[in-house]
Amino acid sequence: GSTDNDELMIRSTAKRLASTVGLVAVTTIVSGLRLSSPALVGPRTATTAVAPRRHDCISRRRQRSRAGVVQMTSVPAAAALNSVFAAGLLAAKQRVLTPAGLAHSWALGVILLGSFVDWQGYTTCVLYLVCGSLVTKVKKRQKEAEGIAEARGGARGPENVWGSAATAALCAIIGSFRPTWQPTLAIAFVASLATKLSDTMASEIGKAYGKTTYLITTLRKVPRGTEGAVSLEGTVAGVGGSIIIAAYACALSFIPWWPGALA
Repeated sequence: GSTDNDELMIRSTAKRLASTVGLVAVTTIVSGLRLSSPALVGPRTATTAVAPRRHDCISRRRQRSRAGVVQMTSVPAAAALNSVFAAGLLAAKQRVLTPAGLAHSWALGVILLGSFVDWQGYTTCVLYLVCGSLVTKVKKRQKEAEGIAEARGGARGPENVWGSAATAALCAIIGSFRPTWQPTLAIAFVASLATKLSDTMASEIGKAYGKTTYLITTLRKVPRGTEGAVSLEGTVAGVGGSIIIAAYACALSFIPWWPGALA
């Protein structure tokens, strides 16, 4: 009884402590690299030698990047902005993120705003979070009754934050130190979030409206909510999710509408 409770409490505390230490370590390392890198010196801009490219009309920001000027928000400014956003979410008593999830989202936001993806990449990631959270609530009571609803009422924890955006964060970090890779990494950044939203929407809409579901490995009919099951309804929703992210990024001129713009 009490001994088991004490052990659970100790384990929970240890996990939270390890999570917090990891969060601080990642943010500190990224901030240190960001401030010490010759390619990223200065709070606002830095000049590097980048060869000119054709089709240099995607956006003014990308024109400056390709011409050798990398425009980025400084890490202190990114941290301040995200602190304001986090405080607002706490004041609003939001239920989209758990307390730990909010802390890790803060670190993710600092990484994105402090990198070459800047506000375009940041808002694309926010769009994923908003869409993913909304679709999780579709027919929530029905999913709960069937035992296939997301845990914690759909609130995202640290594992969800990094499970969804770790690849995007890595692209943002690498691109900040390799300006010539930025056009390709921007597409990889958007593709990772588009894929994740596609997966989330396919899963949640499939669980809510899927009439016939098949196990993808054997193509046998299985109940809705089965791991690895697919349905027509969910598949269509997944395609729609990827289009939402890609179209938003293209509308911001963060990535080109056509492949030839990278040539």
